[in-house]
Amino acid sequence: MIALVRLVVLVLLILLVTAGGLIMSLLLAFSKDRVYYIAKAFAPVARLFGLRVEKHVSYKAYDVAQAVYIANHQNNFDLFTFSHVVPHHTVTVGKSTLKWLPFFGWLYWATGNFLIERNDRDKAIATIKQIVSKMRASGLSIWMFPEGTRSRGRGWLPFKRGAFHAAIQAGVPIIPVVCSSTHEQVKWNRLRNGTVKVEVMDPIFTEGLTEQDVAQLVKQCETLMHAKQLELDQAIEQAE
Repeated sequence: MIALVRLVVLVLLILLVTAGGLIMSLLLAFSKDRVYYIAKAFAPVARLFGLRVEKHVSYKAYDVAQAVYIANHQNNFDLFTFSHVVPHHTVTVGKSTLKWLPFFGWLYWATGNFLIERNDRDKAIATIKQIVSKMRASGLSIWMFPEGTRSRGRGWLPFKRGAFHAAIQAGVPIIPVVCSSTHEQVKWNRLRNGTVKVEVMDPIFTEGLTEQDVAQLVKQCETLMHAKQLELDQAIEQAE
């Protein structure tokens, strides 16, 4: 019964947020905060699934005007957990096919997110250059999932290099964002589904780095983010 109620409410909320978001995007077509406002609308939905989201943002991250944010992509609940920490003046980067997805995809496109062709390496490289150009012209930060797709309980997937090339080319820091493990945490018929921790980590500056440093930068971020998720998971276990 709880699952049915949640499903009905979720569908209604998606329709409401999509309609409201499309109208907002028309009214605020030139705003840099369209994604930020949508994130604020989605964040409370975590409560619908019985999740209590605890966030922590490094004070050093607040001092960064523009960055490439990288986060671990686990499942569809990421939409309601990471939305608690999406910063101002930020857009995300996703697959171009998202724009054809009913409701969410339409909203994703309308709010100004960057879409890339990830199945074509040459087009992806060209698009990264376009993204860097737009970052320089607009001052926008970007949010990427370097694993490229949802891990869905398979553990961490290898990081792809697009986000790191973009950060180095744009000359902006990388800011890792890590969510505690949520695989199989949500049971639709269970009222309370526990705590989720989301942390925005210290910036990793890229001044002086070149394309030859990408591999080491990827390894550094993977190591830091893996360790942080383990730390968050252990903190939740100890608190229970």
